[in-house]
Amino acid sequence: MRTLIACLLLAAALPASAQIYKYTDANGNTVFTNEPPDGAKTEVIELPKTNTVEMQTPKAPISDDSTEAPAEAQASYQVLELTGIPDEAALRANNGTFSVGVNIQPRLSPAHRLQLVLDGQPYGEPSNVPRLQLNNIDRGEHSLAVQVISATNTVQQSETSFFTVQRVNTNNSPAFVPKPKPKPAP
Repeated sequence: MRTLIACLLLAAALPASAQIYKYTDANGNTVFTNEPPDGAKTEVIELPKTNTVEMQTPKAPISDDSTEAPAEAQASYQVLELTGIPDEAALRANNGTFSVGVNIQPRLSPAHRLQLVLDGQPYGEPSNVPRLQLNNIDRGEHSLAVQVISATNTVQQSETSFFTVQRVNTNNSPAFVPKPKPKPAP
């Protein structure tokens, strides 16, 4: 069995070390071959060495339960702030749905995610997109911040912004008041 494997390995190595010959045929065409023709003037072609790649050692995966956070997870961002929230005027969102932007510099690391914090509680799913949507937010005053998280650890949090959501009261709107049923004819 070992002899067979050794022969197969030697046979696989033969084409890599084969000689290349160049000659001109009777029609004037240049021909490259691995066997020299009989009676033709041939030129031996020297091929450059083949490319080789050094094997790189794999890096250890980052585990969620590690007590020490990796250096990438500890990196801080120079700019981390919410955008698109009105400063003094109320945010008009009749159905309570709106989106906010996140200004972050440098770019978000692939190991990190953005998490909104609405009224002191995490809101929505963590995302790597710097535009986050809030749905069906009640009218009134709210606080909002954004966190950069790595697995379950908070890496950094923005300053908290305060805003007011204004929603139209549809209970008294003529468009939403049910029409009275007609009285049956006597």
